[in-house]
Amino acid sequence: MKRRAFITLLGSAAAWPLAARGQQGERMRRIAVLSNLASDDQEGQTRNAAFLQGLQELGWTVGRNVGIDYRWGQGNAEFYRRQAADLVSLAPDVILTNGTSTIGPVLQTTRTVPIVFVNVTDPVAGGFVESLARPGGNATGFASAEYGMSGKWLELLKQIAPHVKHAAVIRNPRVASGSGQYGAIQAVAPFLGMQTSAIDARDAGEIERGITALVPSSNAGLIVTANGATLVHRDLIIALAGRLKLPAVYWQRVFATSGGLISYGDDAIEQYRQAARYVGRILKGDKPADLPVQAPTKYELVINLKTAKALGIEIPPTVLARADEVIE
Repeated sequence: MKRRAFITLLGSAAAWPLAARGQQGERMRRIAVLSNLASDDQEGQTRNAAFLQGLQELGWTVGRNVGIDYRWGQGNAEFYRRQAADLVSLAPDVILTNGTSTIGPVLQTTRTVPIVFVNVTDPVAGGFVESLARPGGNATGFASAEYGMSGKWLELLKQIAPHVKHAAVIRNPRVASGSGQYGAIQAVAPFLGMQTSAIDARDAGEIERGITALVPSSNAGLIVTANGATLVHRDLIIALAGRLKLPAVYWQRVFATSGGLISYGDDAIEQYRQAARYVGRILKGDKPADLPVQAPTKYELVINLKTAKALGIEIPPTVLARADEVIE
């Protein structure tokens, strides 16, 4: 009996390293996600679905070998600071952030936990990375645009609404990209014979007051720049532009599909799919400093003809011919 017991124990001991290695191979990894959209925002859910699909294609399945902690936002800067600290305290293996307003607070909270960002405007100018090719710190990811592209929105506004003389630019003054994008638009305006003014997007009330003030001017139009605040309040901005008959150019496809006149910007959904690959590489041991920041290789032009008709705007054939998508 004792000999059999000893052999059984020896056999069990021999199996321990194998079992330990199996458990280690399948150990649960942790991803933290800080979004600038509310949990019930359909666009946020669509982006998250693309991220999860990308992870699964790489062999990362929620509940099996990876867990995800979410914090959903609604454009509140103080909220992002609190939630960034909360997520870092959970000791995740990597943090995914969406937008300029979320990457800043996370970087202020940690310089060691790896971060992958998406939809960040000009991350070099914003001070989030040292360069696109060599990020240099604990963050890398996917840029939505550089400041200089903002002038394209003004050119597009002039093409679709030649009567517009005054462009009101909705921007977030709390982040560097707000001033950077507005500055690029101001630089182009004189060459197009236009004037500009800024509408700050700190909250819904400020946005509504700024847009409503444009009513006395029949030669006014809107440019909605890339930032989380305008994304959060997109339904309000689109509704006001429609009610007040203001031609508007938006920075992302979701605005046009939600009723906005025209959008020109990167593919946000694709960025989430690509972000899954970077997250997967970091979970395998790669460092953010060694993963170059990816800039968009293509910008989508989306035109909502139904909205154009309601505004009494006839889109020039040359602009229609360049469109990637036309919503009838």
